[in-house]
Amino acid sequence: MGARCSKFSFCWFHSHLKPSVLESSDLENGGKSDRNAFPSFTEFSFEQLRAATSGFSSDNIVSEHGEKAPNVVYKGKLDNDRWIAVKRFNRLAWPDSRQFLEEARTVGSLRSERLANLIGCCCEAEERLLVAEFMPHETLAKHLFHWESQPMKWAMRLRVALYLAQALEYCGSKGRALYHDLNAYRILFDKDGNPRLSCFGLMKNSRDGKSYSTNLAFTPPEYLRTGRVTPESVVYSFGTLLLDLLSGKHIPPSHALDLIRGKNFLMLMDSALEGHFSKDDGTELVRLASRCLQYEARERPNAKSLVTALMSLQKETEVPSYVLMGIREETASSTLPLSLTPFGEACLRMDLTAIHEILEKIGYKDDEGIANELSFQMWTNQMQETLNSKKHGDAAFRAKDFATAIDCYTQFIDGGTMVSPTVYARRCLSYLMSDMPQEALGDAMQAQVVSPDWSTASYLQAACLFSLGMETDAQETLKDGTHLEAKRNKN
Repeated sequence: MGARCSKFSFCWFHSHLKPSVLESSDLENGGKSDRNAFPSFTEFSFEQLRAATSGFSSDNIVSEHGEKAPNVVYKGKLDNDRWIAVKRFNRLAWPDSRQFLEEARTVGSLRSERLANLIGCCCEAEERLLVAEFMPHETLAKHLFHWESQPMKWAMRLRVALYLAQALEYCGSKGRALYHDLNAYRILFDKDGNPRLSCFGLMKNSRDGKSYSTNLAFTPPEYLRTGRVTPESVVYSFGTLLLDLLSGKHIPPSHALDLIRGKNFLMLMDSALEGHFSKDDGTELVRLASRCLQYEARERPNAKSLVTALMSLQKETEVPSYVLMGIREETASSTLPLSLTPFGEACLRMDLTAIHEILEKIGYKDDEGIANELSFQMWTNQMQETLNSKKHGDAAFRAKDFATAIDCYTQFIDGGTMVSPTVYARRCLSYLMSDMPQEALGDAMQAQVVSPDWSTASYLQAACLFSLGMETDAQETLKDGTHLEAKRNKN
C-alpha cells in the first residue's frame, strides 16, 4: 500500500511542477513579465529620501561596513510602500553634478530581472544619492562566507554563476560592459531568493578612479599595469567569484591556479559540499574559472560564452531559488490569513526541528482507535521482529539518527502486520531531514489514507510541498490541516 502511494505522489508531483526557473525568467522589461514591475527612473528630492530613510537613521544602514563605509547604503520606504535601497555618496565623489546625472540616467535606463535595478537618483547641492530596488535577503558574501543555518547548496551556486553571467551579458548588450569592483558583496538576493547584480557597480566614479577597492591579490593584472577597467577585467573578476562559489572562501587567484595546475583542484572545493556535487561538474567549473583568470586578457571568454557554458551545468532547474536558499516565500504570510497552531506554524516556516519536537511530544496517542485486527495466531516471531523494528526506529528518531529511523520504520511498514499513521509521519519527517521531500510527501499522504481526519498528516503534506517549491498546493493543504484540527477540537 505504501509503495502505491509513493508512486502516486511521484506522478502527482511531476504533474504539478512549476516551469523551470531558467525557462520562465524574463530578463528584459517588455517581455512576458509585468511591465509595471520595473518603475521608470525618477529624480527624487533630498527631503523625499530623508523621509524614506527616517532621516538617514543608523538603524536603516544595510552596508556591509556600516557607517565606516565611504558611501553608505540605507534601507528606505517610499510613500507608496515600496522598499528601496539608497546609496549616499561621499561629498567629494561626484563634484560634477551633470556627469553624475548623466551616469545615473544611463544606468537607470537598464531594466533586467538579473539586476537590482537603479530606479532613481538625487542631485541637490553637494548631495549625490542613488536609489535602487531593495533586495531583502542580503549578499552572496553573507551566504557563502558567513552562513548560519545551512551552507549554500551546489545547485544554488551554479544558479548564482549563471544569473551573474546573464546580468553581465545583458549589460554588455546595452553598452555597459564595464563593472567596477565585481565581488561577492555586489551580488544580492531578492524576495524570491534570486541572485541579482547590484546596479551601483555600473556607475563610473569620475573623481577617485578607484575601480578596485579590494585586496590587490584579487585585482586584474592589466588594471595593475594601466589603471583601466576593460570588459576582460570584469571577466577576470567573474573568475574570482567562481572560486568563491567553489570554495566557500575568498581565495587569491594565484593560490587557486597553483592548485589547479597541480591537479589538486579538489582541495579548492568547499568541504560543506562533500558528496553533494559530481566530480565532472566540479572539474568543469574549475576549468571555466581558470579560463577567466588567464593573465592575458584576450585569452579570457566573453560573457555570452560564459552563459552558454554555465547553462549546461544547471541542476534542479524546476526548484525555485527561495527553496534552494532555505527562504520561505514571502507571499505565504500575506496570502494565508489563518490562525495557525504551533504545529501548523512550524510547517509553514519549514522549522523541521520544531516539527520533530512536536511529533516526539505527541507520541502515538493519535494511533488510538486505529483498528488492528490481530488474532492470537498472529503473535509470531515475525510479529515480534516487526514490533522491535518500530521500537528501534523510535529510539533512532528520538536520537535524531534519521537514516536509521528510516530503515527501521521501513522494516515495520513492510512487515504489513500493523498500520500506524504515526510511523508514516515519523518516517516522513526523517525523509525531510534527509533532504528527500518527494519520499516524505508519499508518507504524509499515506498517513492521511490511513487516518483521513488526522490534521498532522495534512500539516506534514504542506511541509513537504513547501520543500518541493509547490507553494499554492502547500497553502491549500495547510488550510485543510487547520480545518481538520478545528473540527477535532469542537468534538
